[in-house]
Amino acid sequence: MNSLELRIPPLALVLLFAFAMALLAWLLPGVAMARPGWALAAVAALPALAGAGFALAGVMAFRRAHTTVNPMTPGSSSSVVTTGVYRWSRNPMYVGFLLVLAGWAIFLGHPVAALLLPLFVTTMNRVQIVPEERVLQAKFGPAYADYRRRVRRWL
Repeated sequence: MNSLELRIPPLALVLLFAFAMALLAWLLPGVAMARPGWALAAVAALPALAGAGFALAGVMAFRRAHTTVNPMTPGSSSSVVTTGVYRWSRNPMYVGFLLVLAGWAIFLGHPVAALLLPLFVTTMNRVQIVPEERVLQAKFGPAYADYRRRVRRWL
């Protein structure tokens, strides 16, 4: 087990990546494609709002199933949630976070900021999703294995 696995709250990673994206945009102003403004904000709001909605739908599905929403303790899960947005993604909250960051990259108008999006996916896979999957597989066995075969990790 990696020392960072399940130790950094995913929302903290989102904030860290958002900060890093803004820092890169500030440090490399000559690379910017657009300056933040109302039109850019409107375009950026589309993926950000879709992401927030997708993440919220994931939280609501967990609440309806009466299972933990805490990503730091996947062993506390009481069931494998396969309904709602979990029919399309095993990690809709993380997909939502990615879309919010994509909206932020659009708002920054900076292609270098957008280059951090694949790094966010890689980081989430490494320190959060793979360890979660290991715990859920051990806890729910064939039910979780079947779900993993039917539904993609991201989308």
